[in-house]
Amino acid sequence: MLLVLDSSVAASWCLPDERSELADRALDMVETGGFVVPPLFWYELRNVLIVNERRGRIDAARLADSLRLVTALPARIDSAPDEAVLLGLARAHTLSVYDAAYLELAKRLGIPLATLDLALHRAGAAEAVALVV
Repeated sequence: MLLVLDSSVAASWCLPDERSELADRALDMVETGGFVVPPLFWYELRNVLIVNERRGRIDAARLADSLRLVTALPARIDSAPDEAVLLGLARAHTLSVYDAAYLELAKRLGIPLATLDLALHRAGAAEAVALVV
């Protein structure tokens, strides 16, 4: 099943001590149906990994392996948000524009959102977006 995937879920796949049942379910869904993300996803994921490398939680080899794992999955980048909706969602739910980008995408495409971010999850529920749980 195609879904919108936020970087918190992908990071969970990459960091051994951040495992999550929700992330595991999302991975099963993504392996068969793929995922769609805003362009910032790839920067966010790389940033999470490099920060955790600096903190000694992972090494450079694990970082590289993690990126290979995620980039090997069937992914699509969507870079055409509805600006008015994006900003409206950020305002209405006190989200960063970065988080609102995932919500706007799921809402616009009518597909489920997978996130481990509690505020984004709540906003998705409030907007009647299907959520991976």
